[in-house]
Amino acid sequence: MSYLDEGPRDGEVIVMLHGNPSWSFYWRHLVSGLSDRYRCIVPDHVGMGLSDRPDDAAAASPHYDYTLKSRIDDLDALLKHLGIDGPVTLAVHDWGGMIGFGWALRDPSRVRRLVITNTASFPLPQAKRFPKRLALGRDSRLGGWAIRRFNLFARGAAAFGTVRKLSPEVKRAYSGVYDGWANAISTLRFMQDIPLGADDRAWPLLQAAAEQLPMYANRPAFIAWGLRDFVFDRHFLAGFRAALPNAEVQAYDDAGHYVLEDKHEELVPMVRAFLDANPL
Repeated sequence: MSYLDEGPRDGEVIVMLHGNPSWSFYWRHLVSGLSDRYRCIVPDHVGMGLSDRPDDAAAASPHYDYTLKSRIDDLDALLKHLGIDGPVTLAVHDWGGMIGFGWALRDPSRVRRLVITNTASFPLPQAKRFPKRLALGRDSRLGGWAIRRFNLFARGAAAFGTVRKLSPEVKRAYSGVYDGWANAISTLRFMQDIPLGADDRAWPLLQAAAEQLPMYANRPAFIAWGLRDFVFDRHFLAGFRAALPNAEVQAYDDAGHYVLEDKHEELVPMVRAFLDANPL
């Protein structure tokens, strides 16, 4: 499991959790803007970014089970490995929300502040239809084969995940780490693990995290949202606003899923000011 550990060892800890199909690269601007004072812990989930890509076949050795529970266990193991046993700030994006809030189920008191960007910690809102592009990978064997064979999900997210036009180098950074059948395994497994109902493995964790989310309403929270996200759109933002009514919210009509790419010049100073104003 690859990870960044940037900033003073005695600084307040910010745990930044990426989603699918990105990696720790998504957080680079925020790390640069905070690591002079704050200790930034930024893992690449197993199968993602610069981490190893174990197979999940029954006979594979090493074997890895690409489930939400595994991601939560990995995060817990990493923080124990680093000797981090005190309060933290969770910064989350996409699947990082479920991983972070799922981990927090073990000891909610450790989460003192929240930085939330285009993510979820509750089931698909009733007013929101499950996107066909995700269903292609989640529910179709042919779609899943195409995603791994042609790296469709990471390439598509790099091309269409922002309103700002990304440079070729940044696009390659997002998608190139997943080129090749073996390298793309986690981009598909994340999609196949999306919990939509009680028969899905991650459903109990999702339900528990949703029930716990309003408990954070009395803790400082900063929400940054790109409204031109075809998955985590206004419906998901409304869910967080309802659960965290005191949160500071910055929502952008001209930003997409990778909101920290579209608006990092504005958001990094805002997050810094939010953290400075709400010390642990």
